[in-house]
Amino acid sequence: MQRVTNCLIMNNHQVLLLKKPRYGWYAMPGGKMEVGESIQEAVIREVREETGLLLINPKLYSVATMIKESAQSPTNEWMMFTFKADQFSGELVEECSEGELEWIDIAELATIPTAPSDKVIHRAVIELNQQIFASFALDQHDQLINYRVNQS
Repeated sequence: MQRVTNCLIMNNHQVLLLKKPRYGWYAMPGGKMEVGESIQEAVIREVREETGLLLINPKLYSVATMIKESAQSPTNEWMMFTFKADQFSGELVEECSEGELEWIDIAELATIPTAPSDKVIHRAVIELNQQIFASFALDQHDQLINYRVNQS
């Protein structure tokens, strides 16, 4: 099983996203946890590596299991921990090796290309300000087959 963390970084009715080359989707900055890291340590490290920003007191909002039966173990099951932060320090990097960083207006969030599972998480965390626990089943193209969401 892979463990990943990511973060919705909020600032003045905008969210910082990373446009990744695969599928042309926008994604939350973050990545794989390292051995021995707490989920908070991982999200702070990953966001700093990708954006140059140091998160201040990020809050956990979503814990999701991602199942992709078409993949080989260990990438057929992921645990994704999504944080939200509106406080940070540092300067945004001009270039990121993972893709293009862009501040997106919250009003446009539902219309930009993202992973279908991310749309569910964005709505719960940003629009509804709710903590969720979810399970997503994905096909070989990362499209949703089905999902369950439990709100706290």
